[in-house]
Amino acid sequence: MRYFEDFSVGEATDVGSVTVSEEEIIDFASRYDPQPFHVDRQAAIASPYGGLIASGWHTTALFMGMFVRAILLDSASLGSPGVEEIRWTAPVRPGDTLSARSTVTDARPSSKDPRRGTIFTINEVFNQDGTLVMTLRARGFFARRPA
Repeated sequence: MRYFEDFSVGEATDVGSVTVSEEEIIDFASRYDPQPFHVDRQAAIASPYGGLIASGWHTTALFMGMFVRAILLDSASLGSPGVEEIRWTAPVRPGDTLSARSTVTDARPSSKDPRRGTIFTINEVFNQDGTLVMTLRARGFFARRPA
């Protein structure tokens, strides 16, 4: 179990990888972001992207799954008040294999609750060619180590 005190500023963790299929891209976008370049192969070809691409929200959800499995499930996570910034920097296409890294940028004990602290991270997602496809700056609450 990792507590607030177990995270160090500068620590970088590879959180896994996942391959994205065309079917997953269309299924996710059909439910949550049904723009033509996410759900319609022909419309996507005529789009500025020249083909089907994943919704940025899909990319974010894929990252979150990796992050939870690699870090949060074995930690004293208390949730998050949100993210500061998400940037989708390159399209994610069918067949891409995404890998992600999470780097701790700051760690602050709570001024209101001595039982928790906040960990700040910058998270980066890359495709198989090493192209950065997403960045996400976030913060999460973690329990302090019990006395």
